[in-house]
Amino acid sequence: MVERELEVNADNIKNTMLQQNILVEKLAEVLPEEASQSQLSQLLDQCQNRIKRLGAINLVAIEEYKQQQERKLFLDQQHEELIEALDSLEQAINKIDKETRARFKQTFDTVNQSLNDLFPKVFGGGRASLELTDDDMLSTGVTIMAQPPGKRNSSIHLLSGGEKALTAIALVFSIFQLNPSPFCMLDEVDAPLDDANVERYARLVKEMSAQVQFIYISHNKIAMEMATQLLGVTMQESGVSRLVTVDVEQAINMTEQTLSL
Repeated sequence: MVERELEVNADNIKNTMLQQNILVEKLAEVLPEEASQSQLSQLLDQCQNRIKRLGAINLVAIEEYKQQQERKLFLDQQHEELIEALDSLEQAINKIDKETRARFKQTFDTVNQSLNDLFPKVFGGGRASLELTDDDMLSTGVTIMAQPPGKRNSSIHLLSGGEKALTAIALVFSIFQLNPSPFCMLDEVDAPLDDANVERYARLVKEMSAQVQFIYISHNKIAMEMATQLLGVTMQESGVSRLVTVDVEQAINMTEQTLSL
């Protein structure tokens, strides 16, 4: 039993000496060759002070470092994917902006040309045009410049009420011609117009009715004369509305037949 204990102690001493020899060899590599004992003691004190300043050793620091490193790699990958997505979005936005500018310019030119053609028909002369307020197609506004017969070219804001209404009608019809629908409804747009302008407006509607069916509400007799079908709303009894339908062509034929008798 005693011999076994002695053997174990001997092995421990050998291991300790082996470790110390390794440490001595490593220290010998970094220590000055001609250092005195006092210098070595001073160096030892400095090392011990540094160790004390480090504080308690966090035994899970290595594991935490690995976890944080994995998280950093994940976030770096996410960052790269976001950068790629951002680049793709910027390219898509640039493409959309380019297409928007091209289509806006094409639409603007088409509507402007239609306005130049319709305005003289509505006013019996003169001219009108659209002008951009900014060079950037994505943020520009549009100004309507109009010159009725016998007047100076000016913004639509400086026109009279009737002139504004006619100019607006010409612009609406110009936009409508860009992509016409099967029918168009107009609600008392002739209300601010005098008889001469109502007649021009009615002629324009009559001309365009070859391609589009117009449904317009009006109290003006001149506008009613241009219609092919009249639908009137009367109130013979208080609070009770009644619809009256008139085929204008049929009514004219009946009138002519009556007069010929």
